[in-house]
Amino acid sequence: MSRFCVYLGSREGRDPQHLEAAEGLGEELARRGHGLVYGGARIGLMGRLADAVLAAGGEVIGVMPDHLVEREQAHHGLTKLVRVHNMHERKASMAAHADAFIALPGGIGTLEEFFEAWTWHYLGLHDKPIGVLDSAGFYAPLLTFLDSTVEQGFLNGRTRAELIDATAPIELLNALETRLARDA
Repeated sequence: MSRFCVYLGSREGRDPQHLEAAEGLGEELARRGHGLVYGGARIGLMGRLADAVLAAGGEVIGVMPDHLVEREQAHHGLTKLVRVHNMHERKASMAAHADAFIALPGGIGTLEEFFEAWTWHYLGLHDKPIGVLDSAGFYAPLLTFLDSTVEQGFLNGRTRAELIDATAPIELLNALETRLARDA
């Protein structure tokens, strides 16, 4: 079983397509026998994703710093809730439990975690595939910007190509599984 670390919002956002994408990804992860590693909240897209994995019989590991357990309303129905001391330990623990990374819509915390995981990959600190689920075009402006950074000479084309993006959960998981199998 592979575990997928998913970074996503603790809010639901305004577009119901993001909820559908989170739930669809959760169902598909469990259907394929994969586990979920995520930030541990029971609210927003985070809660919807975790609930979808659990409802489909999958494993869910949440990782949350002690100071956020109440603030983010920790999900206490998970397979395992890992409590850590701070955000640095949270990110390290999530990465250690994961075989691949996915970003769904979210705010600055989602983006920060996603970019750190991608940077770690670039620096050779891990060899795990990274993907973006671009539901309802949420990440389209960012992907265009990243392409521009290649054109402007600030990002290596190979590094950009390592980031897998797709608009549907099945398409993204297919590509990530292919990368996992290639690297195995």
